[in-house]
Amino acid sequence: MTEEEKTFHEDITQKDIGQDASREDVTDDDTTEKLKKSLEEANEKYIRLYADFENYRKVAARNKEEQLKYANEELLTDLLTVIDHLELALQHSAGNETSNALAEGVQLTLKELKGVLEKHGLVTIDALNKPFDPFVHHAMSQIESESVLENTVVKEFRKGYMLKDRVLRAALVGVAKKPSSSGASRESGSENQSISKTNT
Repeated sequence: MTEEEKTFHEDITQKDIGQDASREDVTDDDTTEKLKKSLEEANEKYIRLYADFENYRKVAARNKEEQLKYANEELLTDLLTVIDHLELALQHSAGNETSNALAEGVQLTLKELKGVLEKHGLVTIDALNKPFDPFVHHAMSQIESESVLENTVVKEFRKGYMLKDRVLRAALVGVAKKPSSSGASRESGSENQSISKTNT
């Protein structure tokens, strides 16, 4: 082999080696990019999954807290009827001297029962002389009145109760309204009739 052929052969071999090396570099770069991309995707999935799990954990904890807070709701609701009956018994015994001793016993029982229930979160809704609140009051009637502001509770038909901050039973109430003008005109008309009768 001549010197020129050797030189030519070496040049070609070096070119082939260089091309192979560059191909390997390109392959390594592609693999690295793919690995980086898949790692980023996996990281994003993990972050989303972790956020979802944290939200679920918070909701579950809140639900558990609510269940514990209002665990006695059904029992307390049933006992409200007992309180109603004891209060009715006291109303009927008022003014009856023969049943005074019995009324005192019922009063003490009612007081003790309410005390126990209040320890477990029962709260009586104040209704009389308060502004009407549709969240805690249920209007049964409207009562004409000039002495109090309109939409003020002037009568309580049945007491309302709450369990902590949740309404167990709305109070049944009568709400004040302004006297109607037709009623006033009827009164003035009847007065005019009586005046005309006395003149005749």
